Amino acid sequence: MADVFDVLGSDHAKVKAVLTELEAGARKGPPSDQDELKRRGATVERLIIDESMHEAVEEEYFWPTVRELVADGDDLADHAVEQEQQAKHVLADLDKAEPGEADFENLLARFIAEAREHIDYEERAVWPKLREVIDPERAQALGEQLAAAKKHAPTRPHPHTPPKPGLLRTAGPAVAAVDRLRDLVSGRGRT
Repeated sequence: MADVFDVLGSDHAKVKAVLTELEAGARKGPPSDQDELKRRGATVERLIIDESMHEAVEEEYFWPTVRELVADGDDLADHAVEQEQQAKHVLADLDKAEPGEADFENLLARFIAEAREHIDYEERAVWPKLREVIDPERAQALGEQLAAAKKHAPTRPHPHTPPKPGLLRTAGPAVAAVDRLRDLVSGRGRT
């Protein structure tokens, strides 16, 4: 089974690939037909779902571990969680915007820049410090915990929900159930 760095690294690699794809589409200019708009919208929709799940499980399990084990873990986690909260606001706005609108592309460009900055921060500033202090068994267990939690995590950004692990563990399953019901009814995430 994968450890915490494998699980998060895999998520980050997938996100970076999608960000690159979306950037390439933006460089080509406005989508020229409805099919292209639909594809771009579906890609962003999938990104929002995946990022919402990823950030929820990080806030619930990863950042508390960083706070507990790393000497300056509180500062590292505070900075990262602040980045994640900002990203949730952008994703929530992006989720309401329509592909092809200027606002959609502006929000997407902002998210891409912020996501790249956040991933870089995690991988370069946080992971090396956590690797120094986490034992292999705990890294493995945390990876398994993250992977399992993603299966039941919220699929929509919730920028007004405080990123407090206890609250997320209590309210998270109910929020995720509502998100998944809304997704089922609307067909969101199936394209």
